[in-house]
This record gives sequence, C-alpha cells and structure tokens, in this order.
Amino acid sequence: MSWQVEALLAGRPQPFRGAELSAFAKEPLPGAVHIGPEGLEGDHQADRKHHGGVQMAVHLYPLDHHDFWRNELGGHELLALPGAFGSNLAVRGIDETAVRIGDRFRLGSALIEVSQPRMPCWKIEHRFGRKGMVAAIIKNARCGWYFRVIEQGAAQAGDTLERVECDRTEWTLAEVFSEIANPEAATSAQRLLAMSACELLAPQWREKARKKAEALVGA
Repeated sequence: MSWQVEALLAGRPQPFRGAELSAFAKEPLPGAVHIGPEGLEGDHQADRKHHGGVQMAVHLYPLDHHDFWRNELGGHELLALPGAFGSNLAVRGIDETAVRIGDRFRLGSALIEVSQPRMPCWKIEHRFGRKGMVAAIIKNARCGWYFRVIEQGAAQAGDTLERVECDRTEWTLAEVFSEIANPEAATSAQRLLAMSACELLAPQWREKARKKAEALVGA
C-alpha cells in the first residue's frame, strides 16, 4: 500500500519564545532531498536534547488531522500549512491506527522504519496560541510519529510512501501512544512489559513502558 507525498519539509532554528529558538515550523523543500541517518538534509533542531537523532529522524504528522483541528480550534490560519505541526512529510490518508511500530516504508529511494509516536509538548500550544492542545492529543492519540532511517536515499514531492514490511509488532502507534502516554487508557502490566522489551520501539518509549508497568504492579 502506498500514499503520495505532497511535500517534504524542513525547518531552521528561529526565534520562538523570547530568546528561545525552535525549528518547529517546517517549510516545503524544492527538488530531490537527501535523507540521511538523522533525517532530511536541511532540517535542523534547536533543542538537540529532546529532538532529533536517529530515533527521531523523520517526523510525519498526518495532514488529515488538520481537519480535526479546524473543528477543535474553530479554524486557524496555520492549519493551511503542511508543516504546521512540525511534520517532515505531508501525507494524506494514513494515521496512527493503521501503522504499527516497526513498519517499513520506501520513501523515494530511502528505506525508513517506524520507531515511536511523537510525544506532544508545550511548543504546539505556543505555536498555535491555544491551550488544551496537548491534552487533546493525549486523549485522542492524534500524535504523529517518527521514523528511523534504515537505508539512506532521496525523495521529492510527488513520490510515494510505500509500505514494504508490516506486522513486525502487534501494536499500532495509537495503541502504543495511548497505553503509555494516556493515564486513563486501558492497558496491563503484561502488555506494557512486552512493549518495553520490543527492540523496534525507541529506547525512550521502552523506558516509559517499563516504568508504567512497574507502577501498575506496585499499585
């Protein structure tokens, strides 16, 4: 199964809150873009402690979610931009319920693998100037996700994002995100421990799963 990539996007650090810099806002890139171990050539992260690296090389926030946010926010001018939520790929017709940890996709000539959900932070609310967005993402699992790069390559707008391997784990991104990040989601210590032992899930999320499983056992 494949989806068309409407744009590949990158950002550079720019003033975001006072003297603080952020590359959250992404802009479409022209022509073919090299995709290396840490993502798209020309894409940057101002906060390297919490963003970037091989486990968060390429970010996809589904364009279809913009429709949800139009209803949720009562409209917002940023929602017309494909990089409004910091996404590196502008793609429609795919979401967290249809993708599993470890799924592999061919993006142009690159091979990328789903590594983890995207944990929302305050920068989303600051960019949009609206409170409550982080809580809404945690509640409905419209979180977006990251890929690691298995094979370097290049891609451009109009190329396809083709799934070439699937069902390498049993959990969709929506399940992983909800069961680990949402304190109200139904789960079990057994499921969380299984996630924590899964090498296809990024280490940060494996640790979150382990700690939550221990908390459930000790409750």
